Amino acid sequence: MAGKKQFDMATALDAAMIQFWRAGYADTSVDDLSRATGLNRSSIYSSLGDKDMLFLRCLERYAARYGEKYDAALSCAADRPLAAVRAFFDVTLERVADPALPDGCLVAQTVMAIPALSASVAARAREAIGFQHTRLLSALKAGGLHGEVAESFATHLAAVNQSLAVMSRAGTIAEQLRAIVDVTLDALARTLGAGA
Repeated sequence: MAGKKQFDMATALDAAMIQFWRAGYADTSVDDLSRATGLNRSSIYSSLGDKDMLFLRCLERYAARYGEKYDAALSCAADRPLAAVRAFFDVTLERVADPALPDGCLVAQTVMAIPALSASVAARAREAIGFQHTRLLSALKAGGLHGEVAESFATHLAAVNQSLAVMSRAGTIAEQLRAIVDVTLDALARTLGAGA
C-alpha cells in the first residue's frame, strides 16, 4: 500500500525488549520505545499496545526465547543431571557474555522493580521466576534427587542463576561468574554422588 510504512512485528518487539532490558521498565518512556523501534507513539499504541502491554509482550518473548534454551540444556537430566545443570548455567553465562545484548537478565531486573510495576506486570515477573524453579526441580527429580533435597537445590540453583545476571550487570568478570557456577556444581555433584 503506497504511503503506508510497513514494519516487522518481531523486529519491533526485539527492539523494545532490548530497550526495556537495557534501561528497565520504569526508566523506559514511550519516547524511548519510539526511538528504539522506529515507530511513532500512535503506531506503538495501535500495533503494540500501551507500555504495560508492550512490556508484557517483551517479557513473554524473552521468557520463551531463553526458556527454550534452558529446557534444551536440561533435556539430558535423566541420564546426566550434572551435565544438564552445567549446560543450564552455560545458557546464562553465554547470554551475559554476549556483547550484543544488555548486561543482566530482563526477568531479574523486572523482579527487582516489582514495587514500581503494575499488578499484571509484577505477577508475570513472579511467574517467570517460578518457571525457572519449576524446570530445575523437574530436571533434578529426573536426575535422581527427590523431596526436600530436590526442592532445596532447585531453589538454590535458580537463585544462583539470577545472581549471575545481577552480578554481570554490576561488572563481575566471566571467570568469577564461572567460579560461582563451579562451587554450585561441586555441591550438586557431592549430593548426587551421595545418593548413588
